[in-house]
Amino acid sequence: MPVRLRHSRELPPPSLYDHWFSINPSSPELSADRMVPAMASRLEQAFDQSADDWLELAHELGSTPSAGLAHASACAANVSDFGLMLAWSKITTDFANKPEMVLVVCDDPWLYRHLCEIDGVEFGRAPGILLRSLKLTVRGYLSRVRCALTLAINHLLTREQKSVGKTHTTFFLVYGHPRSTAEGEDGYFGPLLNEIPGAQRILHVDCSSRRARQLRGNDQSVSLHAWGHFYDLLKLPLARWKPSPAQKSGTSGWLVRRAERLEGGTGQGAMIKWQQLCQRRWLDELQPDCVVWPWENHGWEREFVRVARARGVRTVGYQHSVIGRQMLNYRPHSNADDLASIPDMILCTGPSTAGQLAAWGIPKNRLKVGGALRIADISSAQTSASGPVYLALSFDADTARQMIDAAAKLTADGYRFLAKNHPMQPVSVSDNKHIIQTQKAFSAYDNLRAVVYAASTVGLEAAIAGLPTIRFQADKKIALDILPPTVSLTAADAAGLGQALADVSPLQIDRDEIFSPVDLDLWKRTLSRDPTRHQPP
Repeated sequence: MPVRLRHSRELPPPSLYDHWFSINPSSPELSADRMVPAMASRLEQAFDQSADDWLELAHELGSTPSAGLAHASACAANVSDFGLMLAWSKITTDFANKPEMVLVVCDDPWLYRHLCEIDGVEFGRAPGILLRSLKLTVRGYLSRVRCALTLAINHLLTREQKSVGKTHTTFFLVYGHPRSTAEGEDGYFGPLLNEIPGAQRILHVDCSSRRARQLRGNDQSVSLHAWGHFYDLLKLPLARWKPSPAQKSGTSGWLVRRAERLEGGTGQGAMIKWQQLCQRRWLDELQPDCVVWPWENHGWEREFVRVARARGVRTVGYQHSVIGRQMLNYRPHSNADDLASIPDMILCTGPSTAGQLAAWGIPKNRLKVGGALRIADISSAQTSASGPVYLALSFDADTARQMIDAAAKLTADGYRFLAKNHPMQPVSVSDNKHIIQTQKAFSAYDNLRAVVYAASTVGLEAAIAGLPTIRFQADKKIALDILPPTVSLTAADAAGLGQALADVSPLQIDRDEIFSPVDLDLWKRTLSRDPTRHQPP
């Protein structure tokens, strides 16, 4: 038995294993010399090798009526750690087929039971599961009740906006981005809202009533909350993903049960259900001619496409950022109904992404290059070996803190850092003379030594500008590689960041291949009102 599986309260003596690694957020106090090295890169490789397994399982999970309330069934790796669990399983399986005895420390009760079923794993007493399940069940119900109360307030404060919603026109369905303005400038679509005659912006339910009122302007923006009903709110406390009994058995059964419990332990089911109910009623009442949104192929979007298509509404997805190999939610095979949940047309930022989506199975006649509305002109940047390192912090708070901690350890070697928070998920940064928080983009500086990023387009933009750029690999989680297939940057975990900074050099990248100039005529032709109201393909 080459793998000994134990939880942190039942560790064997060191004489019973050769090496060890821990799946827990915090590592046990074991000999660092015997810890399995380079786990961040191993984990990323295992994630890639497990991608097809997740896609196949998601295709099956999506067949249940409540699948649209979940992230695991959409392969959304930025919000679901299901792929991470498959990666840990792959690593454990690999070690079970090697001669050295490896200790695996795992306190997660569902993952532990899943790993017990791998051939070559010798295990002890499993962590308790009943109390943890009960806590998640209670927390989830209370979270959904609280969410319903918050949504009720948002509905009350925005329902009068319903009267100014336009019928038979083009709508931009968007989140309340901090860079959006009441004058029609949008954080996702730039000035495009003002370029389409009669167009209106409809704000996703993630946008609070306060932000919706700020963006209303001259009735150009309305809140989707306005289309809710009070009796809908009564459904929300019970809104959660419920996989079938068959899906909770088999080789990945324990992981499906885990995902069901974790996702059901939050208020997300209530929020997504409210979005679904509001968007259905909005489609029925206003009968839009065309709806465009920043497409990411999440569960609510798949349901939206199906409902809109049934009502003869044209759907246009904007591939608004970049799509790397690990962003599995974009792959149509994760949809239970394959292309039936994909928009009628997808406008991409550049040929690189259009080619990626085509390679993944989206028909070429449903892909066009509309250009990069979100990405400003990227000017060449000047570097300085004595300048500060720019930290483009991740949207994920834990990854962002890991980046800050890794930087702090390098300040003793003379490195200085500028830390820029993600606009949608700021974390606290304690300013000192070596790590300074900034609100400026990297382009505002002309003396940077390098840029370090995780799961953000900022890294790609910096590389296009000619700056030495490093992709940060987080510990015990996947910081998604968002790079297009034509670009490969230096990757480093916390332990290897110093060496990477010493060795990294800039690349030559064709900006237009990834972020093409905006084709305004194409956007206008695609989004302008269609008087024939034809049935989408």
